[in-house]
Amino acid sequence: MARPIKPTPILTGRDARRFEKETENVQKIPREERDEMHRAYELFKRIAVFPL
Repeated sequence: MARPIKPTPILTGRDARRFEKETENVQKIPREERDEMHRAYELFKRIAVFPL
């Protein structure tokens, strides 16, 4: 049986300020790069066969 997941710690001080700053400056991925990532995902999804 799996162990319970511990609660996520609350960020304070310098870590909190850095996290907030980084979440404000999110850069969008170009469509071509996103499409390439999706094709790679689909390829791996097709070849990944896990026996049950």
